Amino acid sequence: MKSKSIKTAFTLMLMSSMLIAGCGGNNNADNSKNAANTGNNASTATATDSAANTTADTSPVTFSFFGADASPNWNKMQDEVGKVITEKTGVTLNAEYDVGSGGGEQKISLMAASGDVPDLIFAKGNLSKLVDAGLVIDMTDLIDKYAPNLKKVYGDNMKRLKYSKDDQKIYSIPTNAGVDQQSFDAGGGFEIQQRVLKELGYPQVKTVQDYEKVLKDYVAKHPETDGQPTIPLTLNADDWKIMITVTNPAFLTTGAPDDGEYYVDPTTYAAQLHYKRPAEKEYFRWLNHMYSEGLLDKDTFVQKDDQYKAKVASGRVLGLISQEWEYQDGENALKAAGKDEYTYAHFPVTLTDEYKDHSFQSAGVDASGIAITTACKDPVRAIKFLDWLASDEGQVLMNWGIEGKQYTVNADGKRVIPADVQKKKTDDANNFAKETGIGLYTALTAHYGDGVKDSTGNYYTTNFPEQIVAAYSDAEKETLKAYKATTWKDLFPKESDFPVKEWGALYNMPTPTDGDYQVTFKKTQDIIRKRIPEAILSKPADFDKVYDAFIAELNKAGAEKMEAEYTDLVKARVSLWTGKDL
Repeated sequence: MKSKSIKTAFTLMLMSSMLIAGCGGNNNADNSKNAANTGNNASTATATDSAANTTADTSPVTFSFFGADASPNWNKMQDEVGKVITEKTGVTLNAEYDVGSGGGEQKISLMAASGDVPDLIFAKGNLSKLVDAGLVIDMTDLIDKYAPNLKKVYGDNMKRLKYSKDDQKIYSIPTNAGVDQQSFDAGGGFEIQQRVLKELGYPQVKTVQDYEKVLKDYVAKHPETDGQPTIPLTLNADDWKIMITVTNPAFLTTGAPDDGEYYVDPTTYAAQLHYKRPAEKEYFRWLNHMYSEGLLDKDTFVQKDDQYKAKVASGRVLGLISQEWEYQDGENALKAAGKDEYTYAHFPVTLTDEYKDHSFQSAGVDASGIAITTACKDPVRAIKFLDWLASDEGQVLMNWGIEGKQYTVNADGKRVIPADVQKKKTDDANNFAKETGIGLYTALTAHYGDGVKDSTGNYYTTNFPEQIVAAYSDAEKETLKAYKATTWKDLFPKESDFPVKEWGALYNMPTPTDGDYQVTFKKTQDIIRKRIPEAILSKPADFDKVYDAFIAELNKAGAEKMEAEYTDLVKARVSLWTGKDL
């Protein structure tokens, strides 16, 4: 994935309003050294916070900021949380966000060429362009001198902040995923509407054949939904989102983790474009079959992002293959209209029973993040701002909101979201985020993930089992009960089923911006985005010919040389992070 999930993603998960950072993902967790600490109290937090704030400068200052993802609920810090952040730090952000679905690539390329950059930037997968242009600063000394909270949150993972084995500076701090993340819920997989499952008696949904049967049986009974043609399955292939809903599921359904556009052999660390795996060819053959059977939306590869979301919002789409943050605007519209039975259940569907979904395999601390640029006139103040956001006070504010407004504290010291607040948060998520600011700021700084408790014994985030269940609609609870589960995560393989990936989240790994690599990568991406749809839309009898020609075209474009170069980068990263001599 280019984002997220991304990738895995993404996320965020948290991305409903998200999307100060995208995609993602959603399922990054802690590394093996820190895994045992997940859920433990951050016992030194109070002392650290106090030390960081005894001489805090709260005089007014404005920093310009660019975020590589859209943030439709951004309210210029005039939301309730934003106002408190400004009050506590003196900082106001003059923020600009990517308005499309391109992940900021064009904008950041122009910045790299012109040298015109904001003070702070979330560059997503394009940080290397700014690094190579000399436009971001090394934060190593700033963190050491002025950021005790950042150091506390990252802990033993500080080495994972280093840019590369050859350039061990810290150019950005990972912010798009929580540290020591313990996921309690699943927001991805194969989705089916609650009403469909209920009418069919909650059938088994484990393989693509199971999934296909559910959609086929229901649409046969209900060819129309609210007077419009029922759509069994639609995907979003607009720009980079083709990876989220079309191509990433190919490796997840065939037992591989999310390593962006590559598959990495866990023993040799050899990397290849994941499309070359024979099992993935069979997944795309299944999509080809779905199209030929009339079960895959004929507009999948021509519709735009807003058209796709509008279809979801109409309630006539029975199934999706995506991440919740990607289609959430459409689902939120259904919730707001009181159509909870039209929302989606999540299943870890695989090609056959022999595979296991790796959605929750941990990549450790490794995510897109915030960089301070050479344009920033006061980098010390900037790092102190990011550090305050990473404090206990900052994290609770960003995740929970304001005490007495968005949450209360019981006599036993436990934070609780009142029922009326939770209802608005669930049923009117976009307006809730825009008014309160909850969820809009976490991607600006280091933060703990779900399952980690602060010094008061409360969770830093609101994503923990009791709160997750409280946020479910009656329709979701009914579906989960039928499948003998409490949360959607219960249906998926757990983090403990897999080793932590030694190479982290490779879609965040810097790649060369000079030489042939980027040229070749762009060529292969263009081929992928043209030939995968072509293969899916081809006549079934022609599928093998089209797919085999696709792989040959990748190799002719230089894929094998690119893969060898990428393999060297993976090995260097593993060596830097683990100390292995590779």
